[in-house]
Amino acid sequence: MEIDTLYQKFKTCSTISTDTRKLHQDCMYFALKGDNFDGNKFVDKAFAGGAKYCVVDDVEALGNDNCIYVEDVLTSLQKLATYHRKAINIPIIALTGSNGKTTTKELINAVLNTTYNVNATVGNLNNHIGVPLTLLSFSEDIDFGIVEMGANHQNEIAFLCGIALPDYGLITNFGKAHLEGFGSIEGVVKAKSELYDYIKQNRKIAFINEDDEKQVKQIGAYSQIITFGKSAENDCAVSFESANPNVTLKYNDIKIESQLIGDYNYGNIAVAVTIGKYFKITTHNIKKAIEGYQPDNNRSEIIKKGTTKIILDAYNANPTSMLAALKNLKQLDAENKYLFLGDMFELGADAEKEHQSIVDFIEANFKTNIVLIGKNFYKTKTKASTVKLPSFEDLKPNLRDLKLQNTTVLIKGSRGMALERILKYL
Repeated sequence: MEIDTLYQKFKTCSTISTDTRKLHQDCMYFALKGDNFDGNKFVDKAFAGGAKYCVVDDVEALGNDNCIYVEDVLTSLQKLATYHRKAINIPIIALTGSNGKTTTKELINAVLNTTYNVNATVGNLNNHIGVPLTLLSFSEDIDFGIVEMGANHQNEIAFLCGIALPDYGLITNFGKAHLEGFGSIEGVVKAKSELYDYIKQNRKIAFINEDDEKQVKQIGAYSQIITFGKSAENDCAVSFESANPNVTLKYNDIKIESQLIGDYNYGNIAVAVTIGKYFKITTHNIKKAIEGYQPDNNRSEIIKKGTTKIILDAYNANPTSMLAALKNLKQLDAENKYLFLGDMFELGADAEKEHQSIVDFIEANFKTNIVLIGKNFYKTKTKASTVKLPSFEDLKPNLRDLKLQNTTVLIKGSRGMALERILKYL
């Protein structure tokens, strides 16, 4: 079926669904395939659950006139998203980076929503399926769409830009994430910079942190940039004040105190302020949005239990974000500190080296109360005082008798470690 014909049918539907467990009445169901599933086999269930149309790529799934056959369901979903993006023709802000993408997206969303009608990526639906779903959730009556883009291999960001066709772009940072797919930090920089490549090739606008040498180098001599940083010569002068524990910065001689911890969040906040200024948001509303943003979903959350303060940063981890969290903990004013750190995933051949590097930093800066969980940390060379456990199940017995008072606790690890499970034991 031609995309324009499919689009006309899409416009009569309530929404898009790719999961028969999460159907909406009169939705359009796309029968996607994966390594362990085939959505074509659930067409009957989709119709029973309220789907108006089912898009399939298996002729055996054609059960009635409301089944739409295409050559490839995923490709059709992606093409439909681009067709819709062109049809509604709203400004799209795209962002990527190794760390802080979702937090930055939420901050930008909070700032712009003080004045405009804005929609953004829900959660972290930022891949080759999530980006199309995000675009198809946007309507022509919104003022901006914010699209988060993730990648773990070369050419993925370029591909997502080809779907979303962004008007504005920003990269939060370049860090040691997904080294298994990118091969090296140089591979990370090259892959993330595909967003800058798209921006430059299409004469769009990039927001650049002038204090980040890697970003300045990657954007090069391109003129369509909005800069921010501590220098007054930037388009937006915003300076870091402190992070003990909450990040505070100054903009227009006004102090903005966020609810985010760690100086590594300064850049995320600063670009949200910059975008707010660029789109003529008042200083009052920028300050209100930043100070009102409450981190959640295991991202830099501060949780208090009695006299204990817990820094829950267990949504994900890589060597760059892990080191940043540890440096932040080191400089905090706290009498007692306790560390629960889980393995960092997707590091490939660098896993052993990167985990050992983190251990070396920890043991040089923290003497006691160090607990490392996971197969990679378990293989590292450590001092006798450092506790190493191969799995979370091995950690449980140690937690049951743990009594903490007047302590600041850091919990950080990759998503697969699910270290937020520690909370119920503290």
